[in-house]
Amino acid sequence: MGGVILVLSGPSGCGKSSLINEVLQKNDDIYFSISTTTREIRDGEKEGVDYYYISKEQFQKEIEEGLFLEWAEVHGNFYGTSVKPIENALKNGKLVIFDIDVQGHEIVKKRYSCILTSLFITTPNKDILKQRLIKRETDSTSAIDKRIENAKIEMQRIEEYDYLLVNDDFKVTLDNFEAVVKVARLKQDLSEVKEFRRHW
Repeated sequence: MGGVILVLSGPSGCGKSSLINEVLQKNDDIYFSISTTTREIRDGEKEGVDYYYISKEQFQKEIEEGLFLEWAEVHGNFYGTSVKPIENALKNGKLVIFDIDVQGHEIVKKRYSCILTSLFITTPNKDILKQRLIKRETDSTSAIDKRIENAKIEMQRIEEYDYLLVNDDFKVTLDNFEAVVKVARLKQDLSEVKEFRRHW
């Protein structure tokens, strides 16, 4: 069977990256889709590990060339996903994990609905999210306020996802996330199911 896709969305600061890193350490048949962004690189981040960092001019050029599976403008910067590595990973039977916003999820769903599993993760409430963003010490007060407002908008679309996880206890959330990863692997393209039936 071919590869499948797991989309993970949720507010910035809810713990998505930590969960993904834990799963990547335990599995070698997962491809984590690294996004391209026009925002400045932060302390501790690495090119080609956290993001691919390019200029807004270059990003817009690649949009025109059709090189992005999905892209969106968030907090004044562009974020997008290159098509080629996704297709290669799927051909090699890998589970492709996306960490993208609700707009990106909608686009990926239109193209890959038959092999897509989706998960929305968030904090128990917006106050806890704000505390985590402050503790992270990577954003200004105004940037944090903007992220909270954006989170409120994203929360309006959680019913579009297959699963919802509330990250209150990280260990419990990780166990549940790993369960969703296992379920996502069982998703099969209808054409593959028909081919299996024919051979059977």
